[in-house]
Amino acid sequence: MDPGLRTPLIDFFRRGEVARDVRLMAAQGALAPRAHEQLALLVLLSDDSDPDIARATAETLAALPEQPLRAFLARSDVPDEIRRFFASRGVESGGVAAADSEEPLIDTLAELADVPEDTAGAEAERKPLSSLPVIDRIKLAMKGTREQRGQLVRDSNKLVAAAVLSSPKLTDSEVEAFTKMGNVTEDVLRIIGMNRAWTKNYGVIAGLCRHPKTPPAISMQMLNRLHERDLKMLAIDRNVPEGLRALARKVATKAKQG
Repeated sequence: MDPGLRTPLIDFFRRGEVARDVRLMAAQGALAPRAHEQLALLVLLSDDSDPDIARATAETLAALPEQPLRAFLARSDVPDEIRRFFASRGVESGGVAAADSEEPLIDTLAELADVPEDTAGAEAERKPLSSLPVIDRIKLAMKGTREQRGQLVRDSNKLVAAAVLSSPKLTDSEVEAFTKMGNVTEDVLRIIGMNRAWTKNYGVIAGLCRHPKTPPAISMQMLNRLHERDLKMLAIDRNVPEGLRALARKVATKAKQG
């Protein structure tokens, strides 16, 4: 069932790319950084083919506090698909719309793993995080510190990186920094490049165009938004695909003639 909400985390669930234990965690309401994702995941998993997951989802739905749920459904940014889902269960939006909040409607998220936030250098931090189970890394990706997000966005597990990009704590400056990291994956850059809010930031656009792993279909679309100086630098950058360099030269020449 489609909840009508698109975030990097939810898209992984929609594509069926999530392991059973993580789906079960989401069905129990413990994988969402805020109410939007929590309800969207519950809608998605309500008809899961795994009976245990479907049962856990039903139990979590039944445990949602009714008045806060009605107030949340009254918000203008709630997808119609989610409203219709709950209306079919006899829960309509009502009352004063809930204020913007970064908290889930029901907090079943287990206590975060005890990972030191203050470490002496990147290597010292990398060891404890990489040794954590995937579920704990996902929790930290959504609820942890800026430094932890900076490490986990490079995680080899795509779901962990997607959780970072779905974190309500994530800032535009962090996203811009991600586009300058040499060891982020193509998937991370694709998700950033397809997000309209993030690509309003010129630093993000420039970072994506200069990154050798950015899918050409994305970087080529953004060339026309680059300043002349950045176009010229890109035209001679041998770290990016030749097709992108050639297009940068063409766009720079056209801009100079115009």
